[in-house]
Amino acid sequence: MNSGYFAISREGRREKRNAATLKTLRSMITGAALIVGTLMASSVCKADELFIGDLGDNTVKQIDTSNGKVRGVFAMNQGLNGIMGMIFTDGELLVVSENSSQGTNQPNGEVFRFDATTGLFLGKLISSTDRGAPFAPQGIVRGDPGDRFYIADLGVRDDDCANQGDVKEYNHRGAFLGNLDRRGFRAAFYPRGVVFGPDGLLYVSARGCPLSTNADDSLIAYVLRFNPQSRKFVDVFASNRTVAGFHRPEGLVFDDKGNLWITSFRDNSDANDVDRILKLDGRTGRLLDSIPLWKTGDPRAFAQAILFGPDGKLFVPISGNAPKTSGELLRCDTKTKVCDPLVAAGGALISPWFLILRRSDPATLTYRGR
Repeated sequence: MNSGYFAISREGRREKRNAATLKTLRSMITGAALIVGTLMASSVCKADELFIGDLGDNTVKQIDTSNGKVRGVFAMNQGLNGIMGMIFTDGELLVVSENSSQGTNQPNGEVFRFDATTGLFLGKLISSTDRGAPFAPQGIVRGDPGDRFYIADLGVRDDDCANQGDVKEYNHRGAFLGNLDRRGFRAAFYPRGVVFGPDGLLYVSARGCPLSTNADDSLIAYVLRFNPQSRKFVDVFASNRTVAGFHRPEGLVFDDKGNLWITSFRDNSDANDVDRILKLDGRTGRLLDSIPLWKTGDPRAFAQAILFGPDGKLFVPISGNAPKTSGELLRCDTKTKVCDPLVAAGGALISPWFLILRRSDPATLTYRGR
């Protein structure tokens, strides 16, 4: 999860620091190649190309899903710091920047705008100084009513667990409209991922406070539902109390059958546990299946976000600090549960997190191609 910038879990905090080290080691090797790749990239990109936010160098990289070739940097800006959620909408690529830093002086997060075809920086949808700017933004979607933006803000301002998060709502111009009403949810609220479900509700992944030293807090997992029309909390769709082995979720997305796939981090107190992608019944929240990302005894591999793409395959970028796995991009067959490395570890991807396809729906993140 985070790495030297504030948000997410303790995995995230450690990873940002490790990513910074990897960045120094790799940047001299890959930097020139990435820049050349950017300059040589065609102005018209294939619709099946994947875009991944890389925390290792704070760029958005472009990958051909047919062969795993990393074409180079698609979008970059000196202001990007801690790339989180991304969506394509209205001919633009919107990129959430968490503005990560250590200590109590972290600025609010922002949302950057890039031309969807060329990657040219266009400005900011939300600036850190805007009213209602999210403090530690992560996932972003756009949907009804009124084609509004919804951003999961992890919270924990000033490194204080008392400063919980919110799901924030913005209009098409980025003006803050308010927070979703979570008063019906009594537990502490630290949201990470957000997506519209087949039922039109907003599904939000949440965890315990990432700074807590309480071991039980590190195992907390929720999927909450909100009604975007009324802005009100609906219910707890799933939690660590209803789904065995469900911990610290972030990325979540529905498949074409209406079932929910979501990341789940291992129980660090259990030496035999591993990080997984869980499949939940889209109607009941019951656990249907899981895809382990590594085996006990092997180098650890975990994912922050996931996305369905061409041919119904699930794309899973691997982060962490294990050289043999960090920087991988897995392409998983959800029927056979076999995951093949589309991009190998130790290559152009340093610390990949959130990802998006040009044809991903900005509300549901469903792939709208073949």
